[in-house]
Amino acid sequence: MLLPDTHATTIEVPDAGAVDALLMAPTAAQALVVLAHGAGAGMAHPFMTALAEALAQRGLATLRYQFPFMQRGSKRPDGPALAQATVRAAVAAAQQLMPGRPLLAGGKSFGGRMTSQAQAQAPLPGVRGLVFAGFPLHAAGKPGIARAAHLAQVACPMLFLQGSRDALADLALLQPVLATLPQASLAVFDDADHAFHVRARSGRTDAQVLQALAATTAAWWAARSAVNTSALTARPAME
Repeated sequence: MLLPDTHATTIEVPDAGAVDALLMAPTAAQALVVLAHGAGAGMAHPFMTALAEALAQRGLATLRYQFPFMQRGSKRPDGPALAQATVRAAVAAAQQLMPGRPLLAGGKSFGGRMTSQAQAQAPLPGVRGLVFAGFPLHAAGKPGIARAAHLAQVACPMLFLQGSRDALADLALLQPVLATLPQASLAVFDDADHAFHVRARSGRTDAQVLQALAATTAAWWAARSAVNTSALTARPAME
């Protein structure tokens, strides 16, 4: 399958100026994923690029974007208020770039957590679900669940893509938290770490794991879409 072209654009973040963004949109895309990067690497990191390409192969468009700290070349991540404002600006831009298209939002690690925090504070317009690639439940070596407290305020479906060796998300802590959230789904990738790297003895490659991330996301969204379509079809006509 030929990959669609990547189009460069910019997003205006209130009180922070413009940040760069990349839109990859296959023909007749089923949805547009507003995809945020992690704390250590920007939107053009090989993982982010490969994930966008894998999603495009499955009919999902992506809008990747920079947080202001990454745009400036700083190594210090933005505070929650600015990061969440950037998420909102990216979602608003996505609506303009592909009007009428269902939106998903989320991202890698820090980017996913900032998206969920934004959604918990006030629903992101047009966003039908959240997708997290390595939700950072806690800092490495400091297990805890405080970072998950806001997830109870998220009213839309959530998909957690987690590696079984993720040092930032002990599954023994994450699984009980998600069990209390009716809208949460968990997909565990055996032997993958926080970067979704797998060891040679796992019998798989990093590229295969990344393809599985995209396939799982596409299948999850297809199932959610089918439920929404069935609900609309079953709704009785108003007299």
